[in-house]
Parts: sequence; C-alpha cells; structure tokens
Amino acid sequence: MGLAMTTNTLPPALLSASSISSSFRRPLYCHYSSISASPRILSSRICKSLPSLTKNTACRVSSGQVKVEDSVDDEACELVNGVELSIGEGDDSINAYLLKAVKNNNGTGILLLSDVFGFEDSSTRDFAYRVACNGYNVLVPDLFRGNPWVKDQPKIMFQQWLATQDPQRVARDIDMSVKWLVDEFIAAGVTEKLGVIGFCFGGGRVIDVLAQDQGAHFGTGVSFYGTRINPSAAANVKVPVLFISGDDDPLCPVNLLKDIEKSIGRGQDW
Repeated sequence: MGLAMTTNTLPPALLSASSISSSFRRPLYCHYSSISASPRILSSRICKSLPSLTKNTACRVSSGQVKVEDSVDDEACELVNGVELSIGEGDDSINAYLLKAVKNNNGTGILLLSDVFGFEDSSTRDFAYRVACNGYNVLVPDLFRGNPWVKDQPKIMFQQWLATQDPQRVARDIDMSVKWLVDEFIAAGVTEKLGVIGFCFGGGRVIDVLAQDQGAHFGTGVSFYGTRINPSAAANVKVPVLFISGDDDPLCPVNLLKDIEKSIGRGQDW
C-alpha cells in the first residue's frame, strides 16, 4: 500500500489526474513506484479551499481511502494543444513544453517538474497530457538542459551524472519557469493561482518552490515520491500539499513525510 499525505481539499480534477501515475514503475534511483489503488490519506494542519485556491477552511488530520481513477475524457483530450517553448534569454534560456486544454480550459497554469528522465520522457509527457485533458495548462521545463539521465546507463554512473546538475542552476531554471507562468496566466488575469506537481527529483523540488513562493502565486502542490526534500523549508509552505509515496520507499521515507506534515506552516502565524 502507498502513503498519501494531503491537506484535505485538492481540486478533484487535479487529484484525479495525479492518480494516473498508478501504473508507473521506477528503478532504484528514481521514483516511478507503484501507487496503491487505495492509498492512506493524512491531512496536515493548513487547509485552503480549492477549486478557487484562495479561501480558508477548517482542517483536521484524518485518514481514509481514496479511489484512484484511471479514465480520461477522450472527447476533451481531442482538443489539447502542445507547443515547444524557449524560456529566458540568450545562453541562459531553457526549453520547455506547454500543453493547453482547448475545449474545457479552466485557465489554471500547472508547473510540472520531471523526474531525472527529463521533460521529453514519454511518461512525463503522457502525464502532462492527461492533466491538460482535465482542463489545465501544463508547463514542463527542461530541468537538465538537454542532459537527462538515460535509462540504459549503468546505475553506478548515476551519482556522477547527478553531480553535473548544479542545484543552484536548477533552482534558477525553475524560477524562470515560474516567472513565465506568472506572466502568462496571473499577470494576464487568466487565473489567480498556479499549481505545481513533481515526480521523484522534481517531487523533491515542490517543497522548495512552495516555500519560496509562500502562497503568493501557487495555491497547491503535489509531490510524487520526492527525493532530497529539504524538511526545513516546509515551515514556509502556506498552501495544501499532497505527498504520495510507497510504504517502503528508501528514497522518500514515510517518516520524513510525516515530519514534514507536522512542520508545514509553522514558520507562519495561522
């Protein structure tokens, strides 16, 4: 059974889209682990009403069962547009992929942070497509600047590859992507809040993004088996976060997630 920890009220469509990963598998160094069809739910102390992503509601810690949905509205998915983008300027620009719902677009921008296989990986693109089918606009940046981990490389080379991915450079690239979303959707008056989803490597960056943002632009986050999560950053997170992990996942231990759940929002006056 997998563990899911959430702040009570995520948008139904976003929660449904997030459950699509139930069929994923991962090698040891990354997180495509199997998610149970009925994960446990623990809600943290900070809740905000979403779908509007703005209103406060009462919240309590609870547990229960969640039904994982695997269906997609084929008619809605016929009207999803995809386009390659360049974000930033000159040599510091990065590539990205944007998938936009056409027929049922709700105006909300979603930042999708990939695992180590990068933004061009078929599983990542498929997930982004399915989220877009639910009415969202999904931006998938190239976090590794054309040098993602290749699946057939020897596992012993993984740490060497990871050392080439400067955390500060990755953080700057994520900041550029956030700014693009803010300019495209919030500043333009299309939506009031954004969402962020991350897998594995990207899942670990979800807390960093939300902690830095402190509720200014993002209304919620979803972290799938995030690695290298910074627990100290959780105190600055002001919005609901859904954490999903396997019970025995050594790279995303449940005890760590429970500690993060307890500390979320403690740096703020609620």
